[in-house]
Amino acid sequence: MPYHAVGWGDGFWMVGGLLLLVVLIVAVVWAVNAFSRPYRGDRDFGRDPSRPTATEILRERFARGEITEEQFEQAKKVLGPDR
Repeated sequence: MPYHAVGWGDGFWMVGGLLLLVVLIVAVVWAVNAFSRPYRGDRDFGRDPSRPTATEILRERFARGEITEEQFEQAKKVLGPDR
């Protein structure tokens, strides 16, 4: 007569194996996602080069007379340095 221990061990390893598989899949997806993107420290990441920057729009509005010099200078301070 074969001996087979009945207990929580069989179910535990089944659930543990499933969790290990899920963790492995999540790790692979994260790694592919993280290493397939360019460096995120770049300010222009994902920016459409055909669209004007905020500073360019601000200069155009000032040139058209839509905003005053004080508003222009304040907005430049808020936007930060032009890159």
